[in-house]
This record gives sequence, C-alpha cells and structure tokens, in this order.
Amino acid sequence: QGLLVESGGGLVQAGGSLRLSCAASGRTFNRYNSYAMGWFRQAPGKEREFVSAISWDGGSTDYADSVKGRFTISRDNAKNTVYLQMNSLKPEDKAVYYCAARPLRATTNPGEYPYWGQGTQVTVSS
Repeated sequence: QGLLVESGGGLVQAGGSLRLSCAASGRTFNRYNSYAMGWFRQAPGKEREFVSAISWDGGSTDYADSVKGRFTISRDNAKNTVYLQMNSLKPEDKAVYYCAARPLRATTNPGEYPYWGQGTQVTVSS
C-alpha cells in the first residue's frame, strides 16, 4: 500500500556531511502532500529518538536540540521525497536513521507515525 525507502547513509569522518533521502511510493502516498514526514534514529541499545520533522507543505520544521544548527530537513512533494542534510557530523550521530510518515500534523513522538522505512545506517568515525 505504501513504501518508504531511505538512502544516502554511509561512513563519514567526524565533521563531514551526508544527505539522506526518503522516497515514498504506493497507493498510500498518492496524496503525499497530505503527510507530515519525520526522521528518527536509533543507536545500539538505545530507544528510537526524534531527529527532525517537516509539515506537509514544508512550511514548518522541527529539530531535536542535539542536531539543531547542523541538520536541515526539506521535502520535494513533486518527487515524493524528504531529505535530511547532515553537516558537522559527530560520532554520537552514529545510528540507523529512519524516515516516517503520518497524516497531517508533524509530531516528535515516533509512536504517532504509522508508516516507516527500513532505515539507513550512518556511521561517523572520530
């Protein structure tokens, strides 16, 4: 019904940059511009945590304090894709990064997102 596929993860040195992408497809996302999108991450042994979210039209964004000023979320509704530009990466940013979708309003609670991608690994070496 709906598929979210992340890409762009990899290994980068501390201080480097990566750009994650998440493409949505399937009937669920026929009206992609009615969905808020979020990025979350999960490090080994830790709970999944909020990273960033963007409203359906891109007009509103939110960031975790730990990434504010370093990460930028954006979306291209014509391509059914959301992006996460990650700059000045730190070793503590190492995690599996997931994109998620929910109808209408963006939130920071992962439990409120019904649609999830499989995740992409980000590793930052010191």
